[in-house]
Amino acid sequence: MKFQSVPRHVAIIMDGNGRWANKRNLPRIAGHRAGVENIRTLVSSAAEIGIECLTVFAFSSENWRRPPLEVRLLMDLFIMALEQEAERLHANKVRLRIIGNRTEFPAKLQEAIAAAETLTRSNGGLTLVIAANYGGHWDLTQAARTLAEQVRAGNLRVDEISSELVQQHLSASDLPPPDLFIRSGGEQRISNFLLWQLAYTEFYFTDCLWPDFDRLEFERALTSYAQRQRRFGMTGEQVAHGVETVAPPQG
Repeated sequence: MKFQSVPRHVAIIMDGNGRWANKRNLPRIAGHRAGVENIRTLVSSAAEIGIECLTVFAFSSENWRRPPLEVRLLMDLFIMALEQEAERLHANKVRLRIIGNRTEFPAKLQEAIAAAETLTRSNGGLTLVIAANYGGHWDLTQAARTLAEQVRAGNLRVDEISSELVQQHLSASDLPPPDLFIRSGGEQRISNFLLWQLAYTEFYFTDCLWPDFDRLEFERALTSYAQRQRRFGMTGEQVAHGVETVAPPQG
């Protein structure tokens, strides 16, 4: 399918793995495994359609509150997925980025992340961003701390702090903000995901559970996006008459 308007950057909360497994009388980790398998399909579809960047929310800073066994199994699954998929991503010229506080991960997982990022760093195809141990509050807090340190050191004046400067210190600041946000699983909230970056993003919610979110479901979301009028603070008449719609600075 060809789309009249293709988003440069799509961000996704992959919700519903556990419920998908429960409906089939399977352990929750089976749903997470199915969800990981589905990322491969999505990456292939996004690259084929011409999307430049795909960001998926894999593990939030709040997910540590889950049962310890589930957290441990998720860490093991993350390591396995990185080790199995890094070469495949590299062969398909996909660049992998991990955003979030990786210092809290087991050493083996940190090593797998570093190896996969290094392997794919120079690739020029789709950029796949995995948000792991990530939270929007954490992202903004670490940016604020960095700027505060610069002020304390005398390298920055308070009146020099701007929204553009804050943006430069956020995770993946070199990437464009998401044009389209998708959440599967029926929930309609952003759950501390990319709080700053989603300011002017178009939202799409679906009841489809993540392991069932196939190419057709993805195309439905992209079709919805293509029908939106993005105004960025202007009027609909301005957009209709061809006034250039440039997203304002984040913040």
